[in-house]
Amino acid sequence: MEASAQANSTTQQQAVSELSINEIFFSLQGESTKVGLPTIFIRLSGCPLRCQYCDTEYAFHNGEKMSIDDIIQIISQYRTRHVTVTGGEPLAQYSCHELLSRLCDEGYQVSLETSGAIDIANVDERVMKIVDIKTPASTEEDKNKFENLAYINNDDQIKFVICDQSDYEWSKQKLSELNLTDYCEVLFSPEHESLNSTDLADWILEDGLDVRLQVQLHKYLWGNVPGK
Repeated sequence: MEASAQANSTTQQQAVSELSINEIFFSLQGESTKVGLPTIFIRLSGCPLRCQYCDTEYAFHNGEKMSIDDIIQIISQYRTRHVTVTGGEPLAQYSCHELLSRLCDEGYQVSLETSGAIDIANVDERVMKIVDIKTPASTEEDKNKFENLAYINNDDQIKFVICDQSDYEWSKQKLSELNLTDYCEVLFSPEHESLNSTDLADWILEDGLDVRLQVQLHKYLWGNVPGK
């Protein structure tokens, strides 16, 4: 019995230390307040959401099991200390928490891109969180977990991906209703295929909103190319 219990404990530990990784790549950060910085991206597989504008559907299912030690070894070849953990939805894999903490322990400046649909309470406080609020046009508005606001700090960012003027008006209402700028900086990002960034810029200026316009730099540089 003792040997069996020890074997089960070992199996559980191995499971905690592995993640399904879709890709690891080096590029410029295209979003958030770190935009333009050379960054290592660790894209985890899987996502419980199906946003209608998703540009990483290829990450829903495809992935390779990797240990955290192997991940650390792979990223050590790149000459930057900036790492973004993304998806899919990275927090859908419980071991993401361990990965985030290990990256911080290794001296990386770590950011997490998350949908806002999963509890962020246990995310390492050293991690900069970019938390989405899903708009009606995303088709996943009902997945918003507004309880997460309690775990947002000044170094984090809240992001709205906006598809049209109705989305903008809804986002503007949420901005005021939830006093979001009291928590952290708020990003308004035009959905690349459906909303002209100039239109969104004009609306923000006309309404005098205290938000940052965010365009996806990587798409202007390379288009919608995986690994960029």
